[in-house]
Amino acid sequence: MVLENYFDELQSALTVMDTDGKILYLNEKAIITFQKYGGKSLIGKNIYDCHQETSNQKIHEMLATGGENVYTIEKDGVKKLIYQTPWKKDGVVMGLMEFSIVLPEKMPHFIR
Repeated sequence: MVLENYFDELQSALTVMDTDGKILYLNEKAIITFQKYGGKSLIGKNIYDCHQETSNQKIHEMLATGGENVYTIEKDGVKKLIYQTPWKKDGVVMGLMEFSIVLPEKMPHFIR
C-alpha cells in the first residue's frame, strides 16, 4: 500500500497500522509530531509498544468491532481532534488509521 502520494503534505498527522499493530505509514506531519519517539524509524514498529494498556485495549476493541474512537486533547497548549478509525478492504478490517488534527483556538460551529 502506497499512501505517500496522497497524504505526505496533509497538515494533519496520519498514522496507519495493520491488524497486528505494525505501523505501516506515517505522513510527514506524523513523522515530525512523533520525532522525539523515533519519527520515521517508527514505521515497521508495533503500535502496542507505544501505548499504555488502556489504549491498547481500545485499539483491540476497534479492530474487533470496526468501531471508531473520536476525542479531543490538549498538549502544551495545543488543542487537537483525534480521529481513529478502521480501514477496510472489501468490508474486512485491515487495520486502523489515526488522524491528529490541530484545532484553532476559536473555531466556528454551524448548525445547518
